[in-house]
Amino acid sequence: MKVAVLIRRMRSLCAAAVLIAAMTALFIGWTKPGAAQSSRQSSSVAEYIYTSARPQLLQVRTLVISAGRQSSIGSGFLVSADGLAITNYHVISQFALEPKTYRLEYTSADGHIGPLQLLGIDLANDLAMVKIDRGDQPFLKFDDRAASGTLPNGERLYSMGNPLDLGFTIVEGTYNGLVDRSYTERIHFSGAVNPGMSGGPTVTGETRIAGINVAKRLGSDLVSFLVPARHAVTLLKRVQDGNIPTDGDFRAEIGRQLNAWQAELYKTMADDGFRASSFGPYRAVESAAPWFTCWAQTNAGRIPKPRADVSSTTCNGETQLFIANDLTTGLVRIGQTYLQSTDLNQFQFASLLSEQGLTEWSGRWSRRWQTPQRCTEDFVAVMPSSEHPPLRVVWCSRAYRDFEGIYDTSLMAVTQDDGKRALVSRLILQSVSYDNAVALSKRFIEAVQWAK
Repeated sequence: MKVAVLIRRMRSLCAAAVLIAAMTALFIGWTKPGAAQSSRQSSSVAEYIYTSARPQLLQVRTLVISAGRQSSIGSGFLVSADGLAITNYHVISQFALEPKTYRLEYTSADGHIGPLQLLGIDLANDLAMVKIDRGDQPFLKFDDRAASGTLPNGERLYSMGNPLDLGFTIVEGTYNGLVDRSYTERIHFSGAVNPGMSGGPTVTGETRIAGINVAKRLGSDLVSFLVPARHAVTLLKRVQDGNIPTDGDFRAEIGRQLNAWQAELYKTMADDGFRASSFGPYRAVESAAPWFTCWAQTNAGRIPKPRADVSSTTCNGETQLFIANDLTTGLVRIGQTYLQSTDLNQFQFASLLSEQGLTEWSGRWSRRWQTPQRCTEDFVAVMPSSEHPPLRVVWCSRAYRDFEGIYDTSLMAVTQDDGKRALVSRLILQSVSYDNAVALSKRFIEAVQWAK
């Protein structure tokens, strides 16, 4: 009897275990198909977008006329039935600057190859409007939310283009809004935008344009950037209204837009104002503009112990502008270095100061684009002298050969009131008019004061 009861109990436990296992399997069965279905749905969206948008995609090539071979490649997409298409300015920059050396060509998804006509550029937003040699074409439309800046963060987007000349492709990613601390509006897109995809469209699940592929962050994973769609809408309207260079001289148009860009940049910088920062017994300024990123460093803690304490702060404005493959300009940099001797005499400290250098240009000087720099040096006493230490000031500039009225300038001001401590203030401005450079340099020098 006892054995029979034990057997019955064991059978009951086994039945319960089987029931629990069955219920667990049923529960898993409910969840797994859902996940698979979600995956299939996401895949189906990408498949639908790729299939429907592919006829509107272009590969854009810049060819060397004399060789008949491509020099650079990018992507583009149609935005009107009469063959207007958007791409990046940097994709067609060689042709825009040297139309006698290069020509533009496109390949459509169906394999058709034809010439491209350049109609308009937006230098500040790295956009260009081109036209293909075919009419009555299907085209992509802009997303109203993206054009108005109301697209929600986290929205799933799909980037398309021709990466590394491998063929047209589609990449899924996420919209993360505009990048913080950037003067130029850029969308942070969590997706793999690779070389060759520049100028291609990034669209919503409804195949509406949300942005234009423009760049990726090197040394990172899935950190890519898009030009907001609204800038492409503006360029399209401008071209359709006939506001294009009538003589086809885009080098002159680049110079005009560069001048307008720097005027707006320094007006914005002046409007945002400056904030005072203390460095030992001195006070100087940093920009209060939100698109500056500041970093600090010090030699404290080094072995062997330094004979002078050196602390530096460098603030860079996220303002750089692509002009040509060998010319990226537009940097604004403010730097402050405070030096204090621990056991150097005045002559040794003066030698240390001399090692700070005269200029800190970003990148190499280009004989093609810029004249050699010319510098002037003098001692300056800012009035009233009770508030400002005497300064040794070095001011250097170089002009752009092709863009009249545009300069790079570098200013260095060194306090001269003490033999064992000093503040070295630097201001670097690239692509600036003479008047803006002088006004900002004067304001910068006057801001160097004794701390109160």
